[in-house]
Amino acid sequence: MANLIVNSEYKCFGGKVGFYSHSSSTCNGEMRFAVYQPPQATQEPVPVLYFLSGLTCTEENFMVKAGAQQYAAKYGLMLVVPDTSPRNTGIPGEDDNWDLGTGAGFYVDATVEPWASHYRMYSYVVEELPALIAEHFPGKPDRQGIFGHSMGGHGALICALRNPKQYKSVSAFAPIAAPMRCPSGQKAFSHYLGNDQESWRAYDASELIAQVGYHSPILIDQGTTDQFLSQQQLLPEVFEQACTSVNQPLTVRYQEGYDHSYYFIASFIEDHIRYHALNALL
Repeated sequence: MANLIVNSEYKCFGGKVGFYSHSSSTCNGEMRFAVYQPPQATQEPVPVLYFLSGLTCTEENFMVKAGAQQYAAKYGLMLVVPDTSPRNTGIPGEDDNWDLGTGAGFYVDATVEPWASHYRMYSYVVEELPALIAEHFPGKPDRQGIFGHSMGGHGALICALRNPKQYKSVSAFAPIAAPMRCPSGQKAFSHYLGNDQESWRAYDASELIAQVGYHSPILIDQGTTDQFLSQQQLLPEVFEQACTSVNQPLTVRYQEGYDHSYYFIASFIEDHIRYHALNALL
């Protein structure tokens, strides 16, 4: 396992926020992530809750803006937040679009060059990062949950649905719930996965839930004034219909007047952390 580089650490609500980097064999370059260790982690290993961020974000956005640390400390959960893509890979055009390339890994394993040599965020999140956390931090590998926002909500759903034994719980804020049917998903999938849409189904939560289901109830919060909801980028109703078709327990809370921002996330972050703590991780 590559050596872990400590970029910075800060005391926070009795625990510790840290920002780290390492050489990733999965993504063939440096990757960064953030960890909040609650005060309980100094005494014994604690459950681990992964948060996957949305388009244009880094590993810092959630730790700085969501206000999650106080609730992670309250419930004794470790928070782990990976970056949203590889960076500085030298791929031509990597930085040309906000919704493709840097900051837009979409949590898939790209199969089309030039992306395939670096953009393997699915395997990074599901395999390499958890192994790194288990080696360097006092987490419980058998008590993991996952949640995310927007592109990261999509990522959380597909990671949980494809790995139900690994993730005991899943929730999302305004997820891209049916990427095969929305412009941003179609753009990313066609570049990363090619034009064979059959291969896209493995990364579409609305397709997956109908195929494999999930062992626990799923929680989604969605703001009613979210600009991406009105642009038909998120399509929660498609996911709702897919869950209904297979009797998958799902709670979608439409939050009146809330948009797509971290103000929305911060307003309901305690509900999500408590959901994971009480339903699966503690």
